[in-house]
Amino acid sequence: MRKGYLQVYTGEGKGKTTAALGLVLRAYGAGLKIFIGQFIKRRICSEHEALKKLSGNIQFKQYGTGFIKNNISKAAKEAAVKGLEEVNNVLTSGRYDLVILDEINVALHYGLINIDDVMKIIDVKPLKTELVLTGRYAHKKVIERADLVTEMKVIKHYMDSGVKARKGIEC
Repeated sequence: MRKGYLQVYTGEGKGKTTAALGLVLRAYGAGLKIFIGQFIKRRICSEHEALKKLSGNIQFKQYGTGFIKNNISKAAKEAAVKGLEEVNNVLTSGRYDLVILDEINVALHYGLINIDDVMKIIDVKPLKTELVLTGRYAHKKVIERADLVTEMKVIKHYMDSGVKARKGIEC
């Protein structure tokens, strides 16, 4: 049986979700079953359109009310908690080979969910399942438990000069 690992993509730089989606593409090509749970985000972007076209082995759900800053709404917290409950069911089902929890680190950082519940999610992961947690602000306990941690670091970013998110590149 193939062993699945815990991967974390974090840091201030661009590319965390993009890296996870690259892994989704590779896993899809290998015939693996994939679940993507996206926390925080609510907006439908180009990657969602592509995922719809890749029928069969990919299931995708969003558990967010949109990007947050410092104002945490009750609805945002409820969406994240509901997402974590659903993810628990997804993992314990053993149905998926790859589970991506996009922006879960951010949800944890802003207190939408708590670290104990995230660690329980990690604990119920079947041995065969690869679990990927993305988002800046990865918690120390998550990093310690992970088998692979990649930190995206900004060296230079065109958004700093006023470039807005572009369809097909950032969204």
